[in-house]
Order: sequence, then C-alpha cells, then structure tokens
Amino acid sequence: MTTSPTPDVRAGRISAAACAARFADATPRFAPAQAVLEAERCLYCFDAPCATACPTHIDVPSFIRRIADGNLRGAAHAILDANPLGGMCARVCPTENLCEQVCVRNTQEGRPVAIGRLQRHAVDALLEGPKPQLFSRAAATGRRIAVVGAGPAGLACAHTLARLGHDVVVFEARPKAGGLNEYGLAAYKTPDHFAQREIQWLLGMGGITIRNDWKLETTAQLDALRNNYDALFLGMGLASTHRLGVPGEDLAGVQDAVDFIATLRQTQDLSTLPIGRRVVVIGGGMTAVDAAVQSKLLGAETVHLVYRRGPEAMSASRPEQEWALTHGVIIHHWLAPIAITGSEHVNGVRLARQKLVDGRLTATGELETLEADMVLKAIGQDLGNPVLAAAGLKLDDARIATDEDGRTNLDGVWAGGDGRAGGLELTVQAVEHGKLSARSIHAQLAGA
Repeated sequence: MTTSPTPDVRAGRISAAACAARFADATPRFAPAQAVLEAERCLYCFDAPCATACPTHIDVPSFIRRIADGNLRGAAHAILDANPLGGMCARVCPTENLCEQVCVRNTQEGRPVAIGRLQRHAVDALLEGPKPQLFSRAAATGRRIAVVGAGPAGLACAHTLARLGHDVVVFEARPKAGGLNEYGLAAYKTPDHFAQREIQWLLGMGGITIRNDWKLETTAQLDALRNNYDALFLGMGLASTHRLGVPGEDLAGVQDAVDFIATLRQTQDLSTLPIGRRVVVIGGGMTAVDAAVQSKLLGAETVHLVYRRGPEAMSASRPEQEWALTHGVIIHHWLAPIAITGSEHVNGVRLARQKLVDGRLTATGELETLEADMVLKAIGQDLGNPVLAAAGLKLDDARIATDEDGRTNLDGVWAGGDGRAGGLELTVQAVEHGKLSARSIHAQLAGA
C-alpha cells in the first residue's frame, strides 16, 4: 500500500461560499401552485393506508385535502395535533418506507403523492406566518412532570403534557435542546437552524421549562426526580457508540461518525472544519450515509463507505444509498474491517471480504486495504448509562423495557425514544413514544 508521508487532514478544502451552497436545503420547497397540484393527486382514501403507516397516525388525506382547498393553517393543525414535531419529521422521516410506500398512487402508478413535502409545505407556512401558535393549554392541574432528554421523545412528551395542563421540566445534557434533530442529522436536511425554530414554536405554548447541561449521573438524581415530581419520563436516547474491536481503533484520525456530525452541526463556518483527503466510513445506516456525504461536501477527494453485508441489509434506505452515490461516495458491500493501520495517525483500513454461508457471515480469505486520512465509525449506539440498571430499571437488549404505553417496571416512570427497547430508531416513532407516554401519565394522574 502506498501512503502519504503525513496525514492529509485540513480545513479550507473549499471556500465558505461553496460550503454554504453545498449544504443548502437538499429538498426544494413546493411553490404554492405546485403544492395544490400535488395535493389534488391524492385520492383521499377512506381508511387510508398512508395514515395507518404513519407511526404518529397523522390523518394524511385530511391535511392534504386542506392544502388543496387553500387552508394551510387547517392542514398544519391536522399534522401538529398528531405530531408536534411534524416539521422536522417532514424533512427527515423515511416516507419512502412508510406513508408514501403504501400510497395508492404508488401501488397503482409507481409515483406516490409527495406526502412528506406537502407536510413540510403546510407546517412551514404556519411557522413562518404571523400567528404560528395553534394550541393552548388546558386548565392548570397543579401537577409537575420531569422529562429527562430534550430529544424528539422528550419534547413530544412535554408538549402533550403541557397541552393537558401539566407543568413540565425537561432536563437536557447538552447546551441545546433537540437531541438528534439538533446534533445528529445532516446539515443539508435541516438548514437555517430549523431544529431550534421548531423548538421555539413548541415552547411558545407555555408550561415547559428546559434545563440544559444537566446529566443523569447518579441514582440519587433519579430518586430525587421520582420524589419531587408527580411522574418521570426518560427520553435520553443512545449516548454510547459501539467499538469496532480491531487493532488501531484508537489512532488519531479515527472518530465516531455521530461526533463528527455533531461538531459539523455546531460549526458556523464549515470551511473551517478539518476533513481528510481520503475518508473511510464504516457502517450501513443513515448516520454512515450522512457522514460520508458531508465528508464529500466538505471537500474530501475520495470517500469510501464500507458495509459488511449486502445493500438490501443496509438500514439506510435505497434513496439514502442513491443519494450517497450521487454525491460521489463509493459504497463497498461484503467488507468487514479487521484492522486500522498507521503508527500514530491512521493511514488505512484493512478489510476482509465476507459472504453468507448457511445464513452466517464468513470471511472468504480475501483481504483489501483502503487508504485513509480519516476514519468515521457508524456501527450503532446503546444507552451507555449504568445509572439506569443500578436504579432497578428493567432492561431488554441494553435498552429500557416498557409496555405499549411506555410504562417501565418502576412506579411512576415511563420511557421512550431510541433508548426504549424494540424501537425503530426513527424520529417519528420517538415522537409517538413521547405522546403515548404523556397520555398514559395524564390518565394515571387523573385517576390518582
């Protein structure tokens, strides 16, 4: 293998102006006339499969009909009543695998109604209008609920509880609320600080206080929340990343893709962000694709994405994979890392070719090496918080076990989002977890 004498990682590969252009909104917005024309393609099905496929059960035909009628505020109400983070979900939800996949227009004609873009059209019109607030709080109940985690699950839980008249305090470990919506998604999916603008709208109803830079680090903290509040919702997400477990993993230039994306999202001038000339991303999910594409947009000459199985096993959707290919990312399947090479700084990744034998991944004996100045790992995350088990919470596959309404085995404690066992790790499902838990909390408090 030929390697550069020094690692080629630096900022300024492209100008600030070029960065701004490259990281602009990836999905063009509908013009008003376009939105009406697209809305009129909807068949307004009775017992619509699109609404059933939506984890938050938005009445899709209802909001689309209102767009066709020119009633954007009514359309936004139908969306946000079911999903208070409907603006973000319109941007990042894998609609091609959910509502649009089962759209009758898709099954009949191969081209679904653009449900996600129509949802964004309605919500954006509301948030940018003179009267963005739709909801008011019910009469005060005098109850106080603690929420740990200001990600999609925690925010949805807080908003639902506040609408029902409860006071909610959200405890968040990071400086900003939003969770993965703020720190974990590609910048071109949520430009113009949309995550924070949506949160400001959500908080505008009242009844919700966010306390930033608060981390759950002891069982005493958890006990205090249970004793001082009428209920507790845990929506902390997945804080720890998996390790590859191969030699060289701790070399300089090797980092977790989630950390790379979080840093990128908080960098004002992206031209100042160092990027390798040759980047290798390890993983097969949306985080891997986001890291790979953004590396390319920052000016990396070559970006390789390697995954140990075939394309059909990747958790990144087919459109996400095509998006990566369109941006010049080279995707390799059936390759598993066995070592990261280099002395102090990474200079390559050694990989073993895989195949399925009787349903099990097996090395073929063929080896390949990719040169790299930077390696980004995107191989999954877990809760990574020992406090939960120490406090007596039942875990299932290292995540919090709950019933369908989010109840845990601890009295007065609910949980949801990516940290809840059995989830799909989707923003839209995290919102539904928060909403259902809030309703369960309210029902229990009302009957107390």
